[in-house]
Amino acid sequence: MSALTSRSSALLRTCARQRLAPIAATSMAAQRRGKADQATSSFDSPFRGETSSTKIPSFASYKSSKGETSNKVFQYFMVGTMGMLTGVGAKATVQDFLVNMSASADVLAQAKVELDLSAIPEGKNVIIKWRGKPVFIRHRTADEIKEAEDAKWESFRDPQPDSARAKKPEWLVMLGVCTHLGCVPIGEAGDFGGWFCPCHGSHYDISGRVRKGPAPLNLEIPEYDFPSETSIVIG
Repeated sequence: MSALTSRSSALLRTCARQRLAPIAATSMAAQRRGKADQATSSFDSPFRGETSSTKIPSFASYKSSKGETSNKVFQYFMVGTMGMLTGVGAKATVQDFLVNMSASADVLAQAKVELDLSAIPEGKNVIIKWRGKPVFIRHRTADEIKEAEDAKWESFRDPQPDSARAKKPEWLVMLGVCTHLGCVPIGEAGDFGGWFCPCHGSHYDISGRVRKGPAPLNLEIPEYDFPSETSIVIG
C-alpha cells in the first residue's frame, strides 16, 4: 500500500512540473518583452528616478518675449476697446427703446394747436379742441379785465390773481372742463358773468376762477404762447 502511495505522489509531481513549465516560460517571455518595450519607449515618466510624486511642468515656452510694459499696454487697450463697444451697444439699445416708446406722428400732430386771433372779435368766446379736450379762448373787453383785476381774489376758494392766469390781459385761455366732475361749462353765464356748469351748479368769474358751487379749483390754464401779435400756439 505504501508503495502505491509513493508512485501516485511521484506521478502527480511529474504532471505538475510538465504543466508549470509552459506557464513559467510564458511569464519570463512577457517580462523580457516588458523590459524591451521600456528600453525602446520614448515616454519619459515624471516619476522615474524621483523620490516625490509631484512634478511641476515648465511653462517657459508660453512666456512672452516682450517686456511687462508692452503686455500691460496691450491689456489696457483690449479692456478699453471692449468697454467702448459695450457702451456703444448699450446706447443703441436704449435709443431704440426710447424711439419705440415715443409718441407717433399723429399724436405729435395733436400736441400743439395754432390759432389766428384776428378772427376772434372783442367780447367773444371761441372753443377749440386740443388733445381731446375743449379749450376756451376769450377776447376780453376792458371792463372785463378791470372786473377780473379788481376782484378780492384772496378770499376765493382757489385764490389766484388774474395776472397769474392771463399772459396778456385781453386774452384768457383755459381748459373747458369743470374741476368738479369734468363737465363742460357754458360761457357768458352764471352769477359772475363768466362760465356756469349746469351739471352741479358751479359758477366761474370772467377770469375762470370758481366763485360758487361744488367745484374745488379754478379752470385749468394750459401751456400756450404768442408767437406773434395775431396768433397763439397751445401746447
